[in-house]
Amino acid sequence: MSAQHVEITIVPRISDIGQTDWDACACPETASGGRPHDPFTTYRFLSALEDSGSVGTGTGWQPQYLTAAIEGQVIAVAPMYAKSHSQGEYIFDHSWAHALERAGGRYYPKLQIAVPHTPATGRRFLTRPGFEDAGMAALIQGAVQLTDNNGLSSLHITFCTEAEAMAAQDLGLMARKSQQFHWQNHGYADFDGFLATLSSRKRKNIRKERLQAQAFGGTIETFTGDQIEPEHWDAFWEFYQDTGARKWGTPYLTRQFFDIAQETLRDDMALVLAQRDGRWVAGALNFIGADALYGRYWGCTEHHPFLHFELCYYRAIDIAINLGLATVEAGAQGEHKLARGYLPTATWSLHWMRDEGFAHAVEDFLRQERAAVDHEIEILTDYGPFKRSNIEEQQ
Repeated sequence: MSAQHVEITIVPRISDIGQTDWDACACPETASGGRPHDPFTTYRFLSALEDSGSVGTGTGWQPQYLTAAIEGQVIAVAPMYAKSHSQGEYIFDHSWAHALERAGGRYYPKLQIAVPHTPATGRRFLTRPGFEDAGMAALIQGAVQLTDNNGLSSLHITFCTEAEAMAAQDLGLMARKSQQFHWQNHGYADFDGFLATLSSRKRKNIRKERLQAQAFGGTIETFTGDQIEPEHWDAFWEFYQDTGARKWGTPYLTRQFFDIAQETLRDDMALVLAQRDGRWVAGALNFIGADALYGRYWGCTEHHPFLHFELCYYRAIDIAINLGLATVEAGAQGEHKLARGYLPTATWSLHWMRDEGFAHAVEDFLRQERAAVDHEIEILTDYGPFKRSNIEEQQ
């Protein structure tokens, strides 16, 4: 089917699309009772952001959900937002905004297809099975046309899959390559099995860090599903506020988001909490996908050596091994993850600029940046903690 047979609409509330149609495109694998591959593009997660006020009026993330339908049947959807800033994206385009505005242009508002506040790779053009090509082409064509017709500077699709990035270039979008640090599970039976693949010095360092972290004077517990109780969110909200205030000025998520998460998302989450003297003092929140564990938020009210690494990185590896998950994505940035077994991994985004001259300048920048990222990944991988034979096998 060609794109001209597809009707494109913008919907301001995800509830106007409905969970049945949205999840039929976003996570059809859940129809048989399985976990979603990507918990962040599910109706439950995106509606929690919206219903909690974490996106919407006053946040700079105004929902403009994109739908494609054929003869009344929704075949594809995309989580799209009108953006008045570049916060909460983790693919940094501030220099582009400054360049365009210095030249007399206006960068904001722009359109963004993304999961707000979530630097995790996943499909962004969500298509019903059997409509992959037609649905993706229709969504891209519709998003570009909306950007152009409304005189907006640009369209951005962040943390898409590599397959989407490759295919979208043929449809006129520019691909940007970045990198994060991910841990890969090579069939390890336990944490010691993972440690056995590391060089002797790195293995000793990690064991020393874990021992020091676990000697902080308290206990560490992991909660998921019905084990998570409101008191745990009360504690974690305090941690999240502290981290959000230091990193972003104000937290991106509202307190109500965690209340909604307790009701609708608890089976998709693993909450690691540290308790000392009867008080929760630190915590890390992970989301569970069908193939990956996604580390999202961390915070603490007491500082203890290496407790951050234990809760965020080492416990995440334990959880992934126990659940048989292939990958741990530990979030954006952080070269300190390298020594702890998280290797550099390419991530992708897509961009379209309405001004032709500006687009040429951005395209030239991206070409050079991709080469630099490839070089950086190669160098960082060589500095990883694995034995040489293991590095060659993983490459």
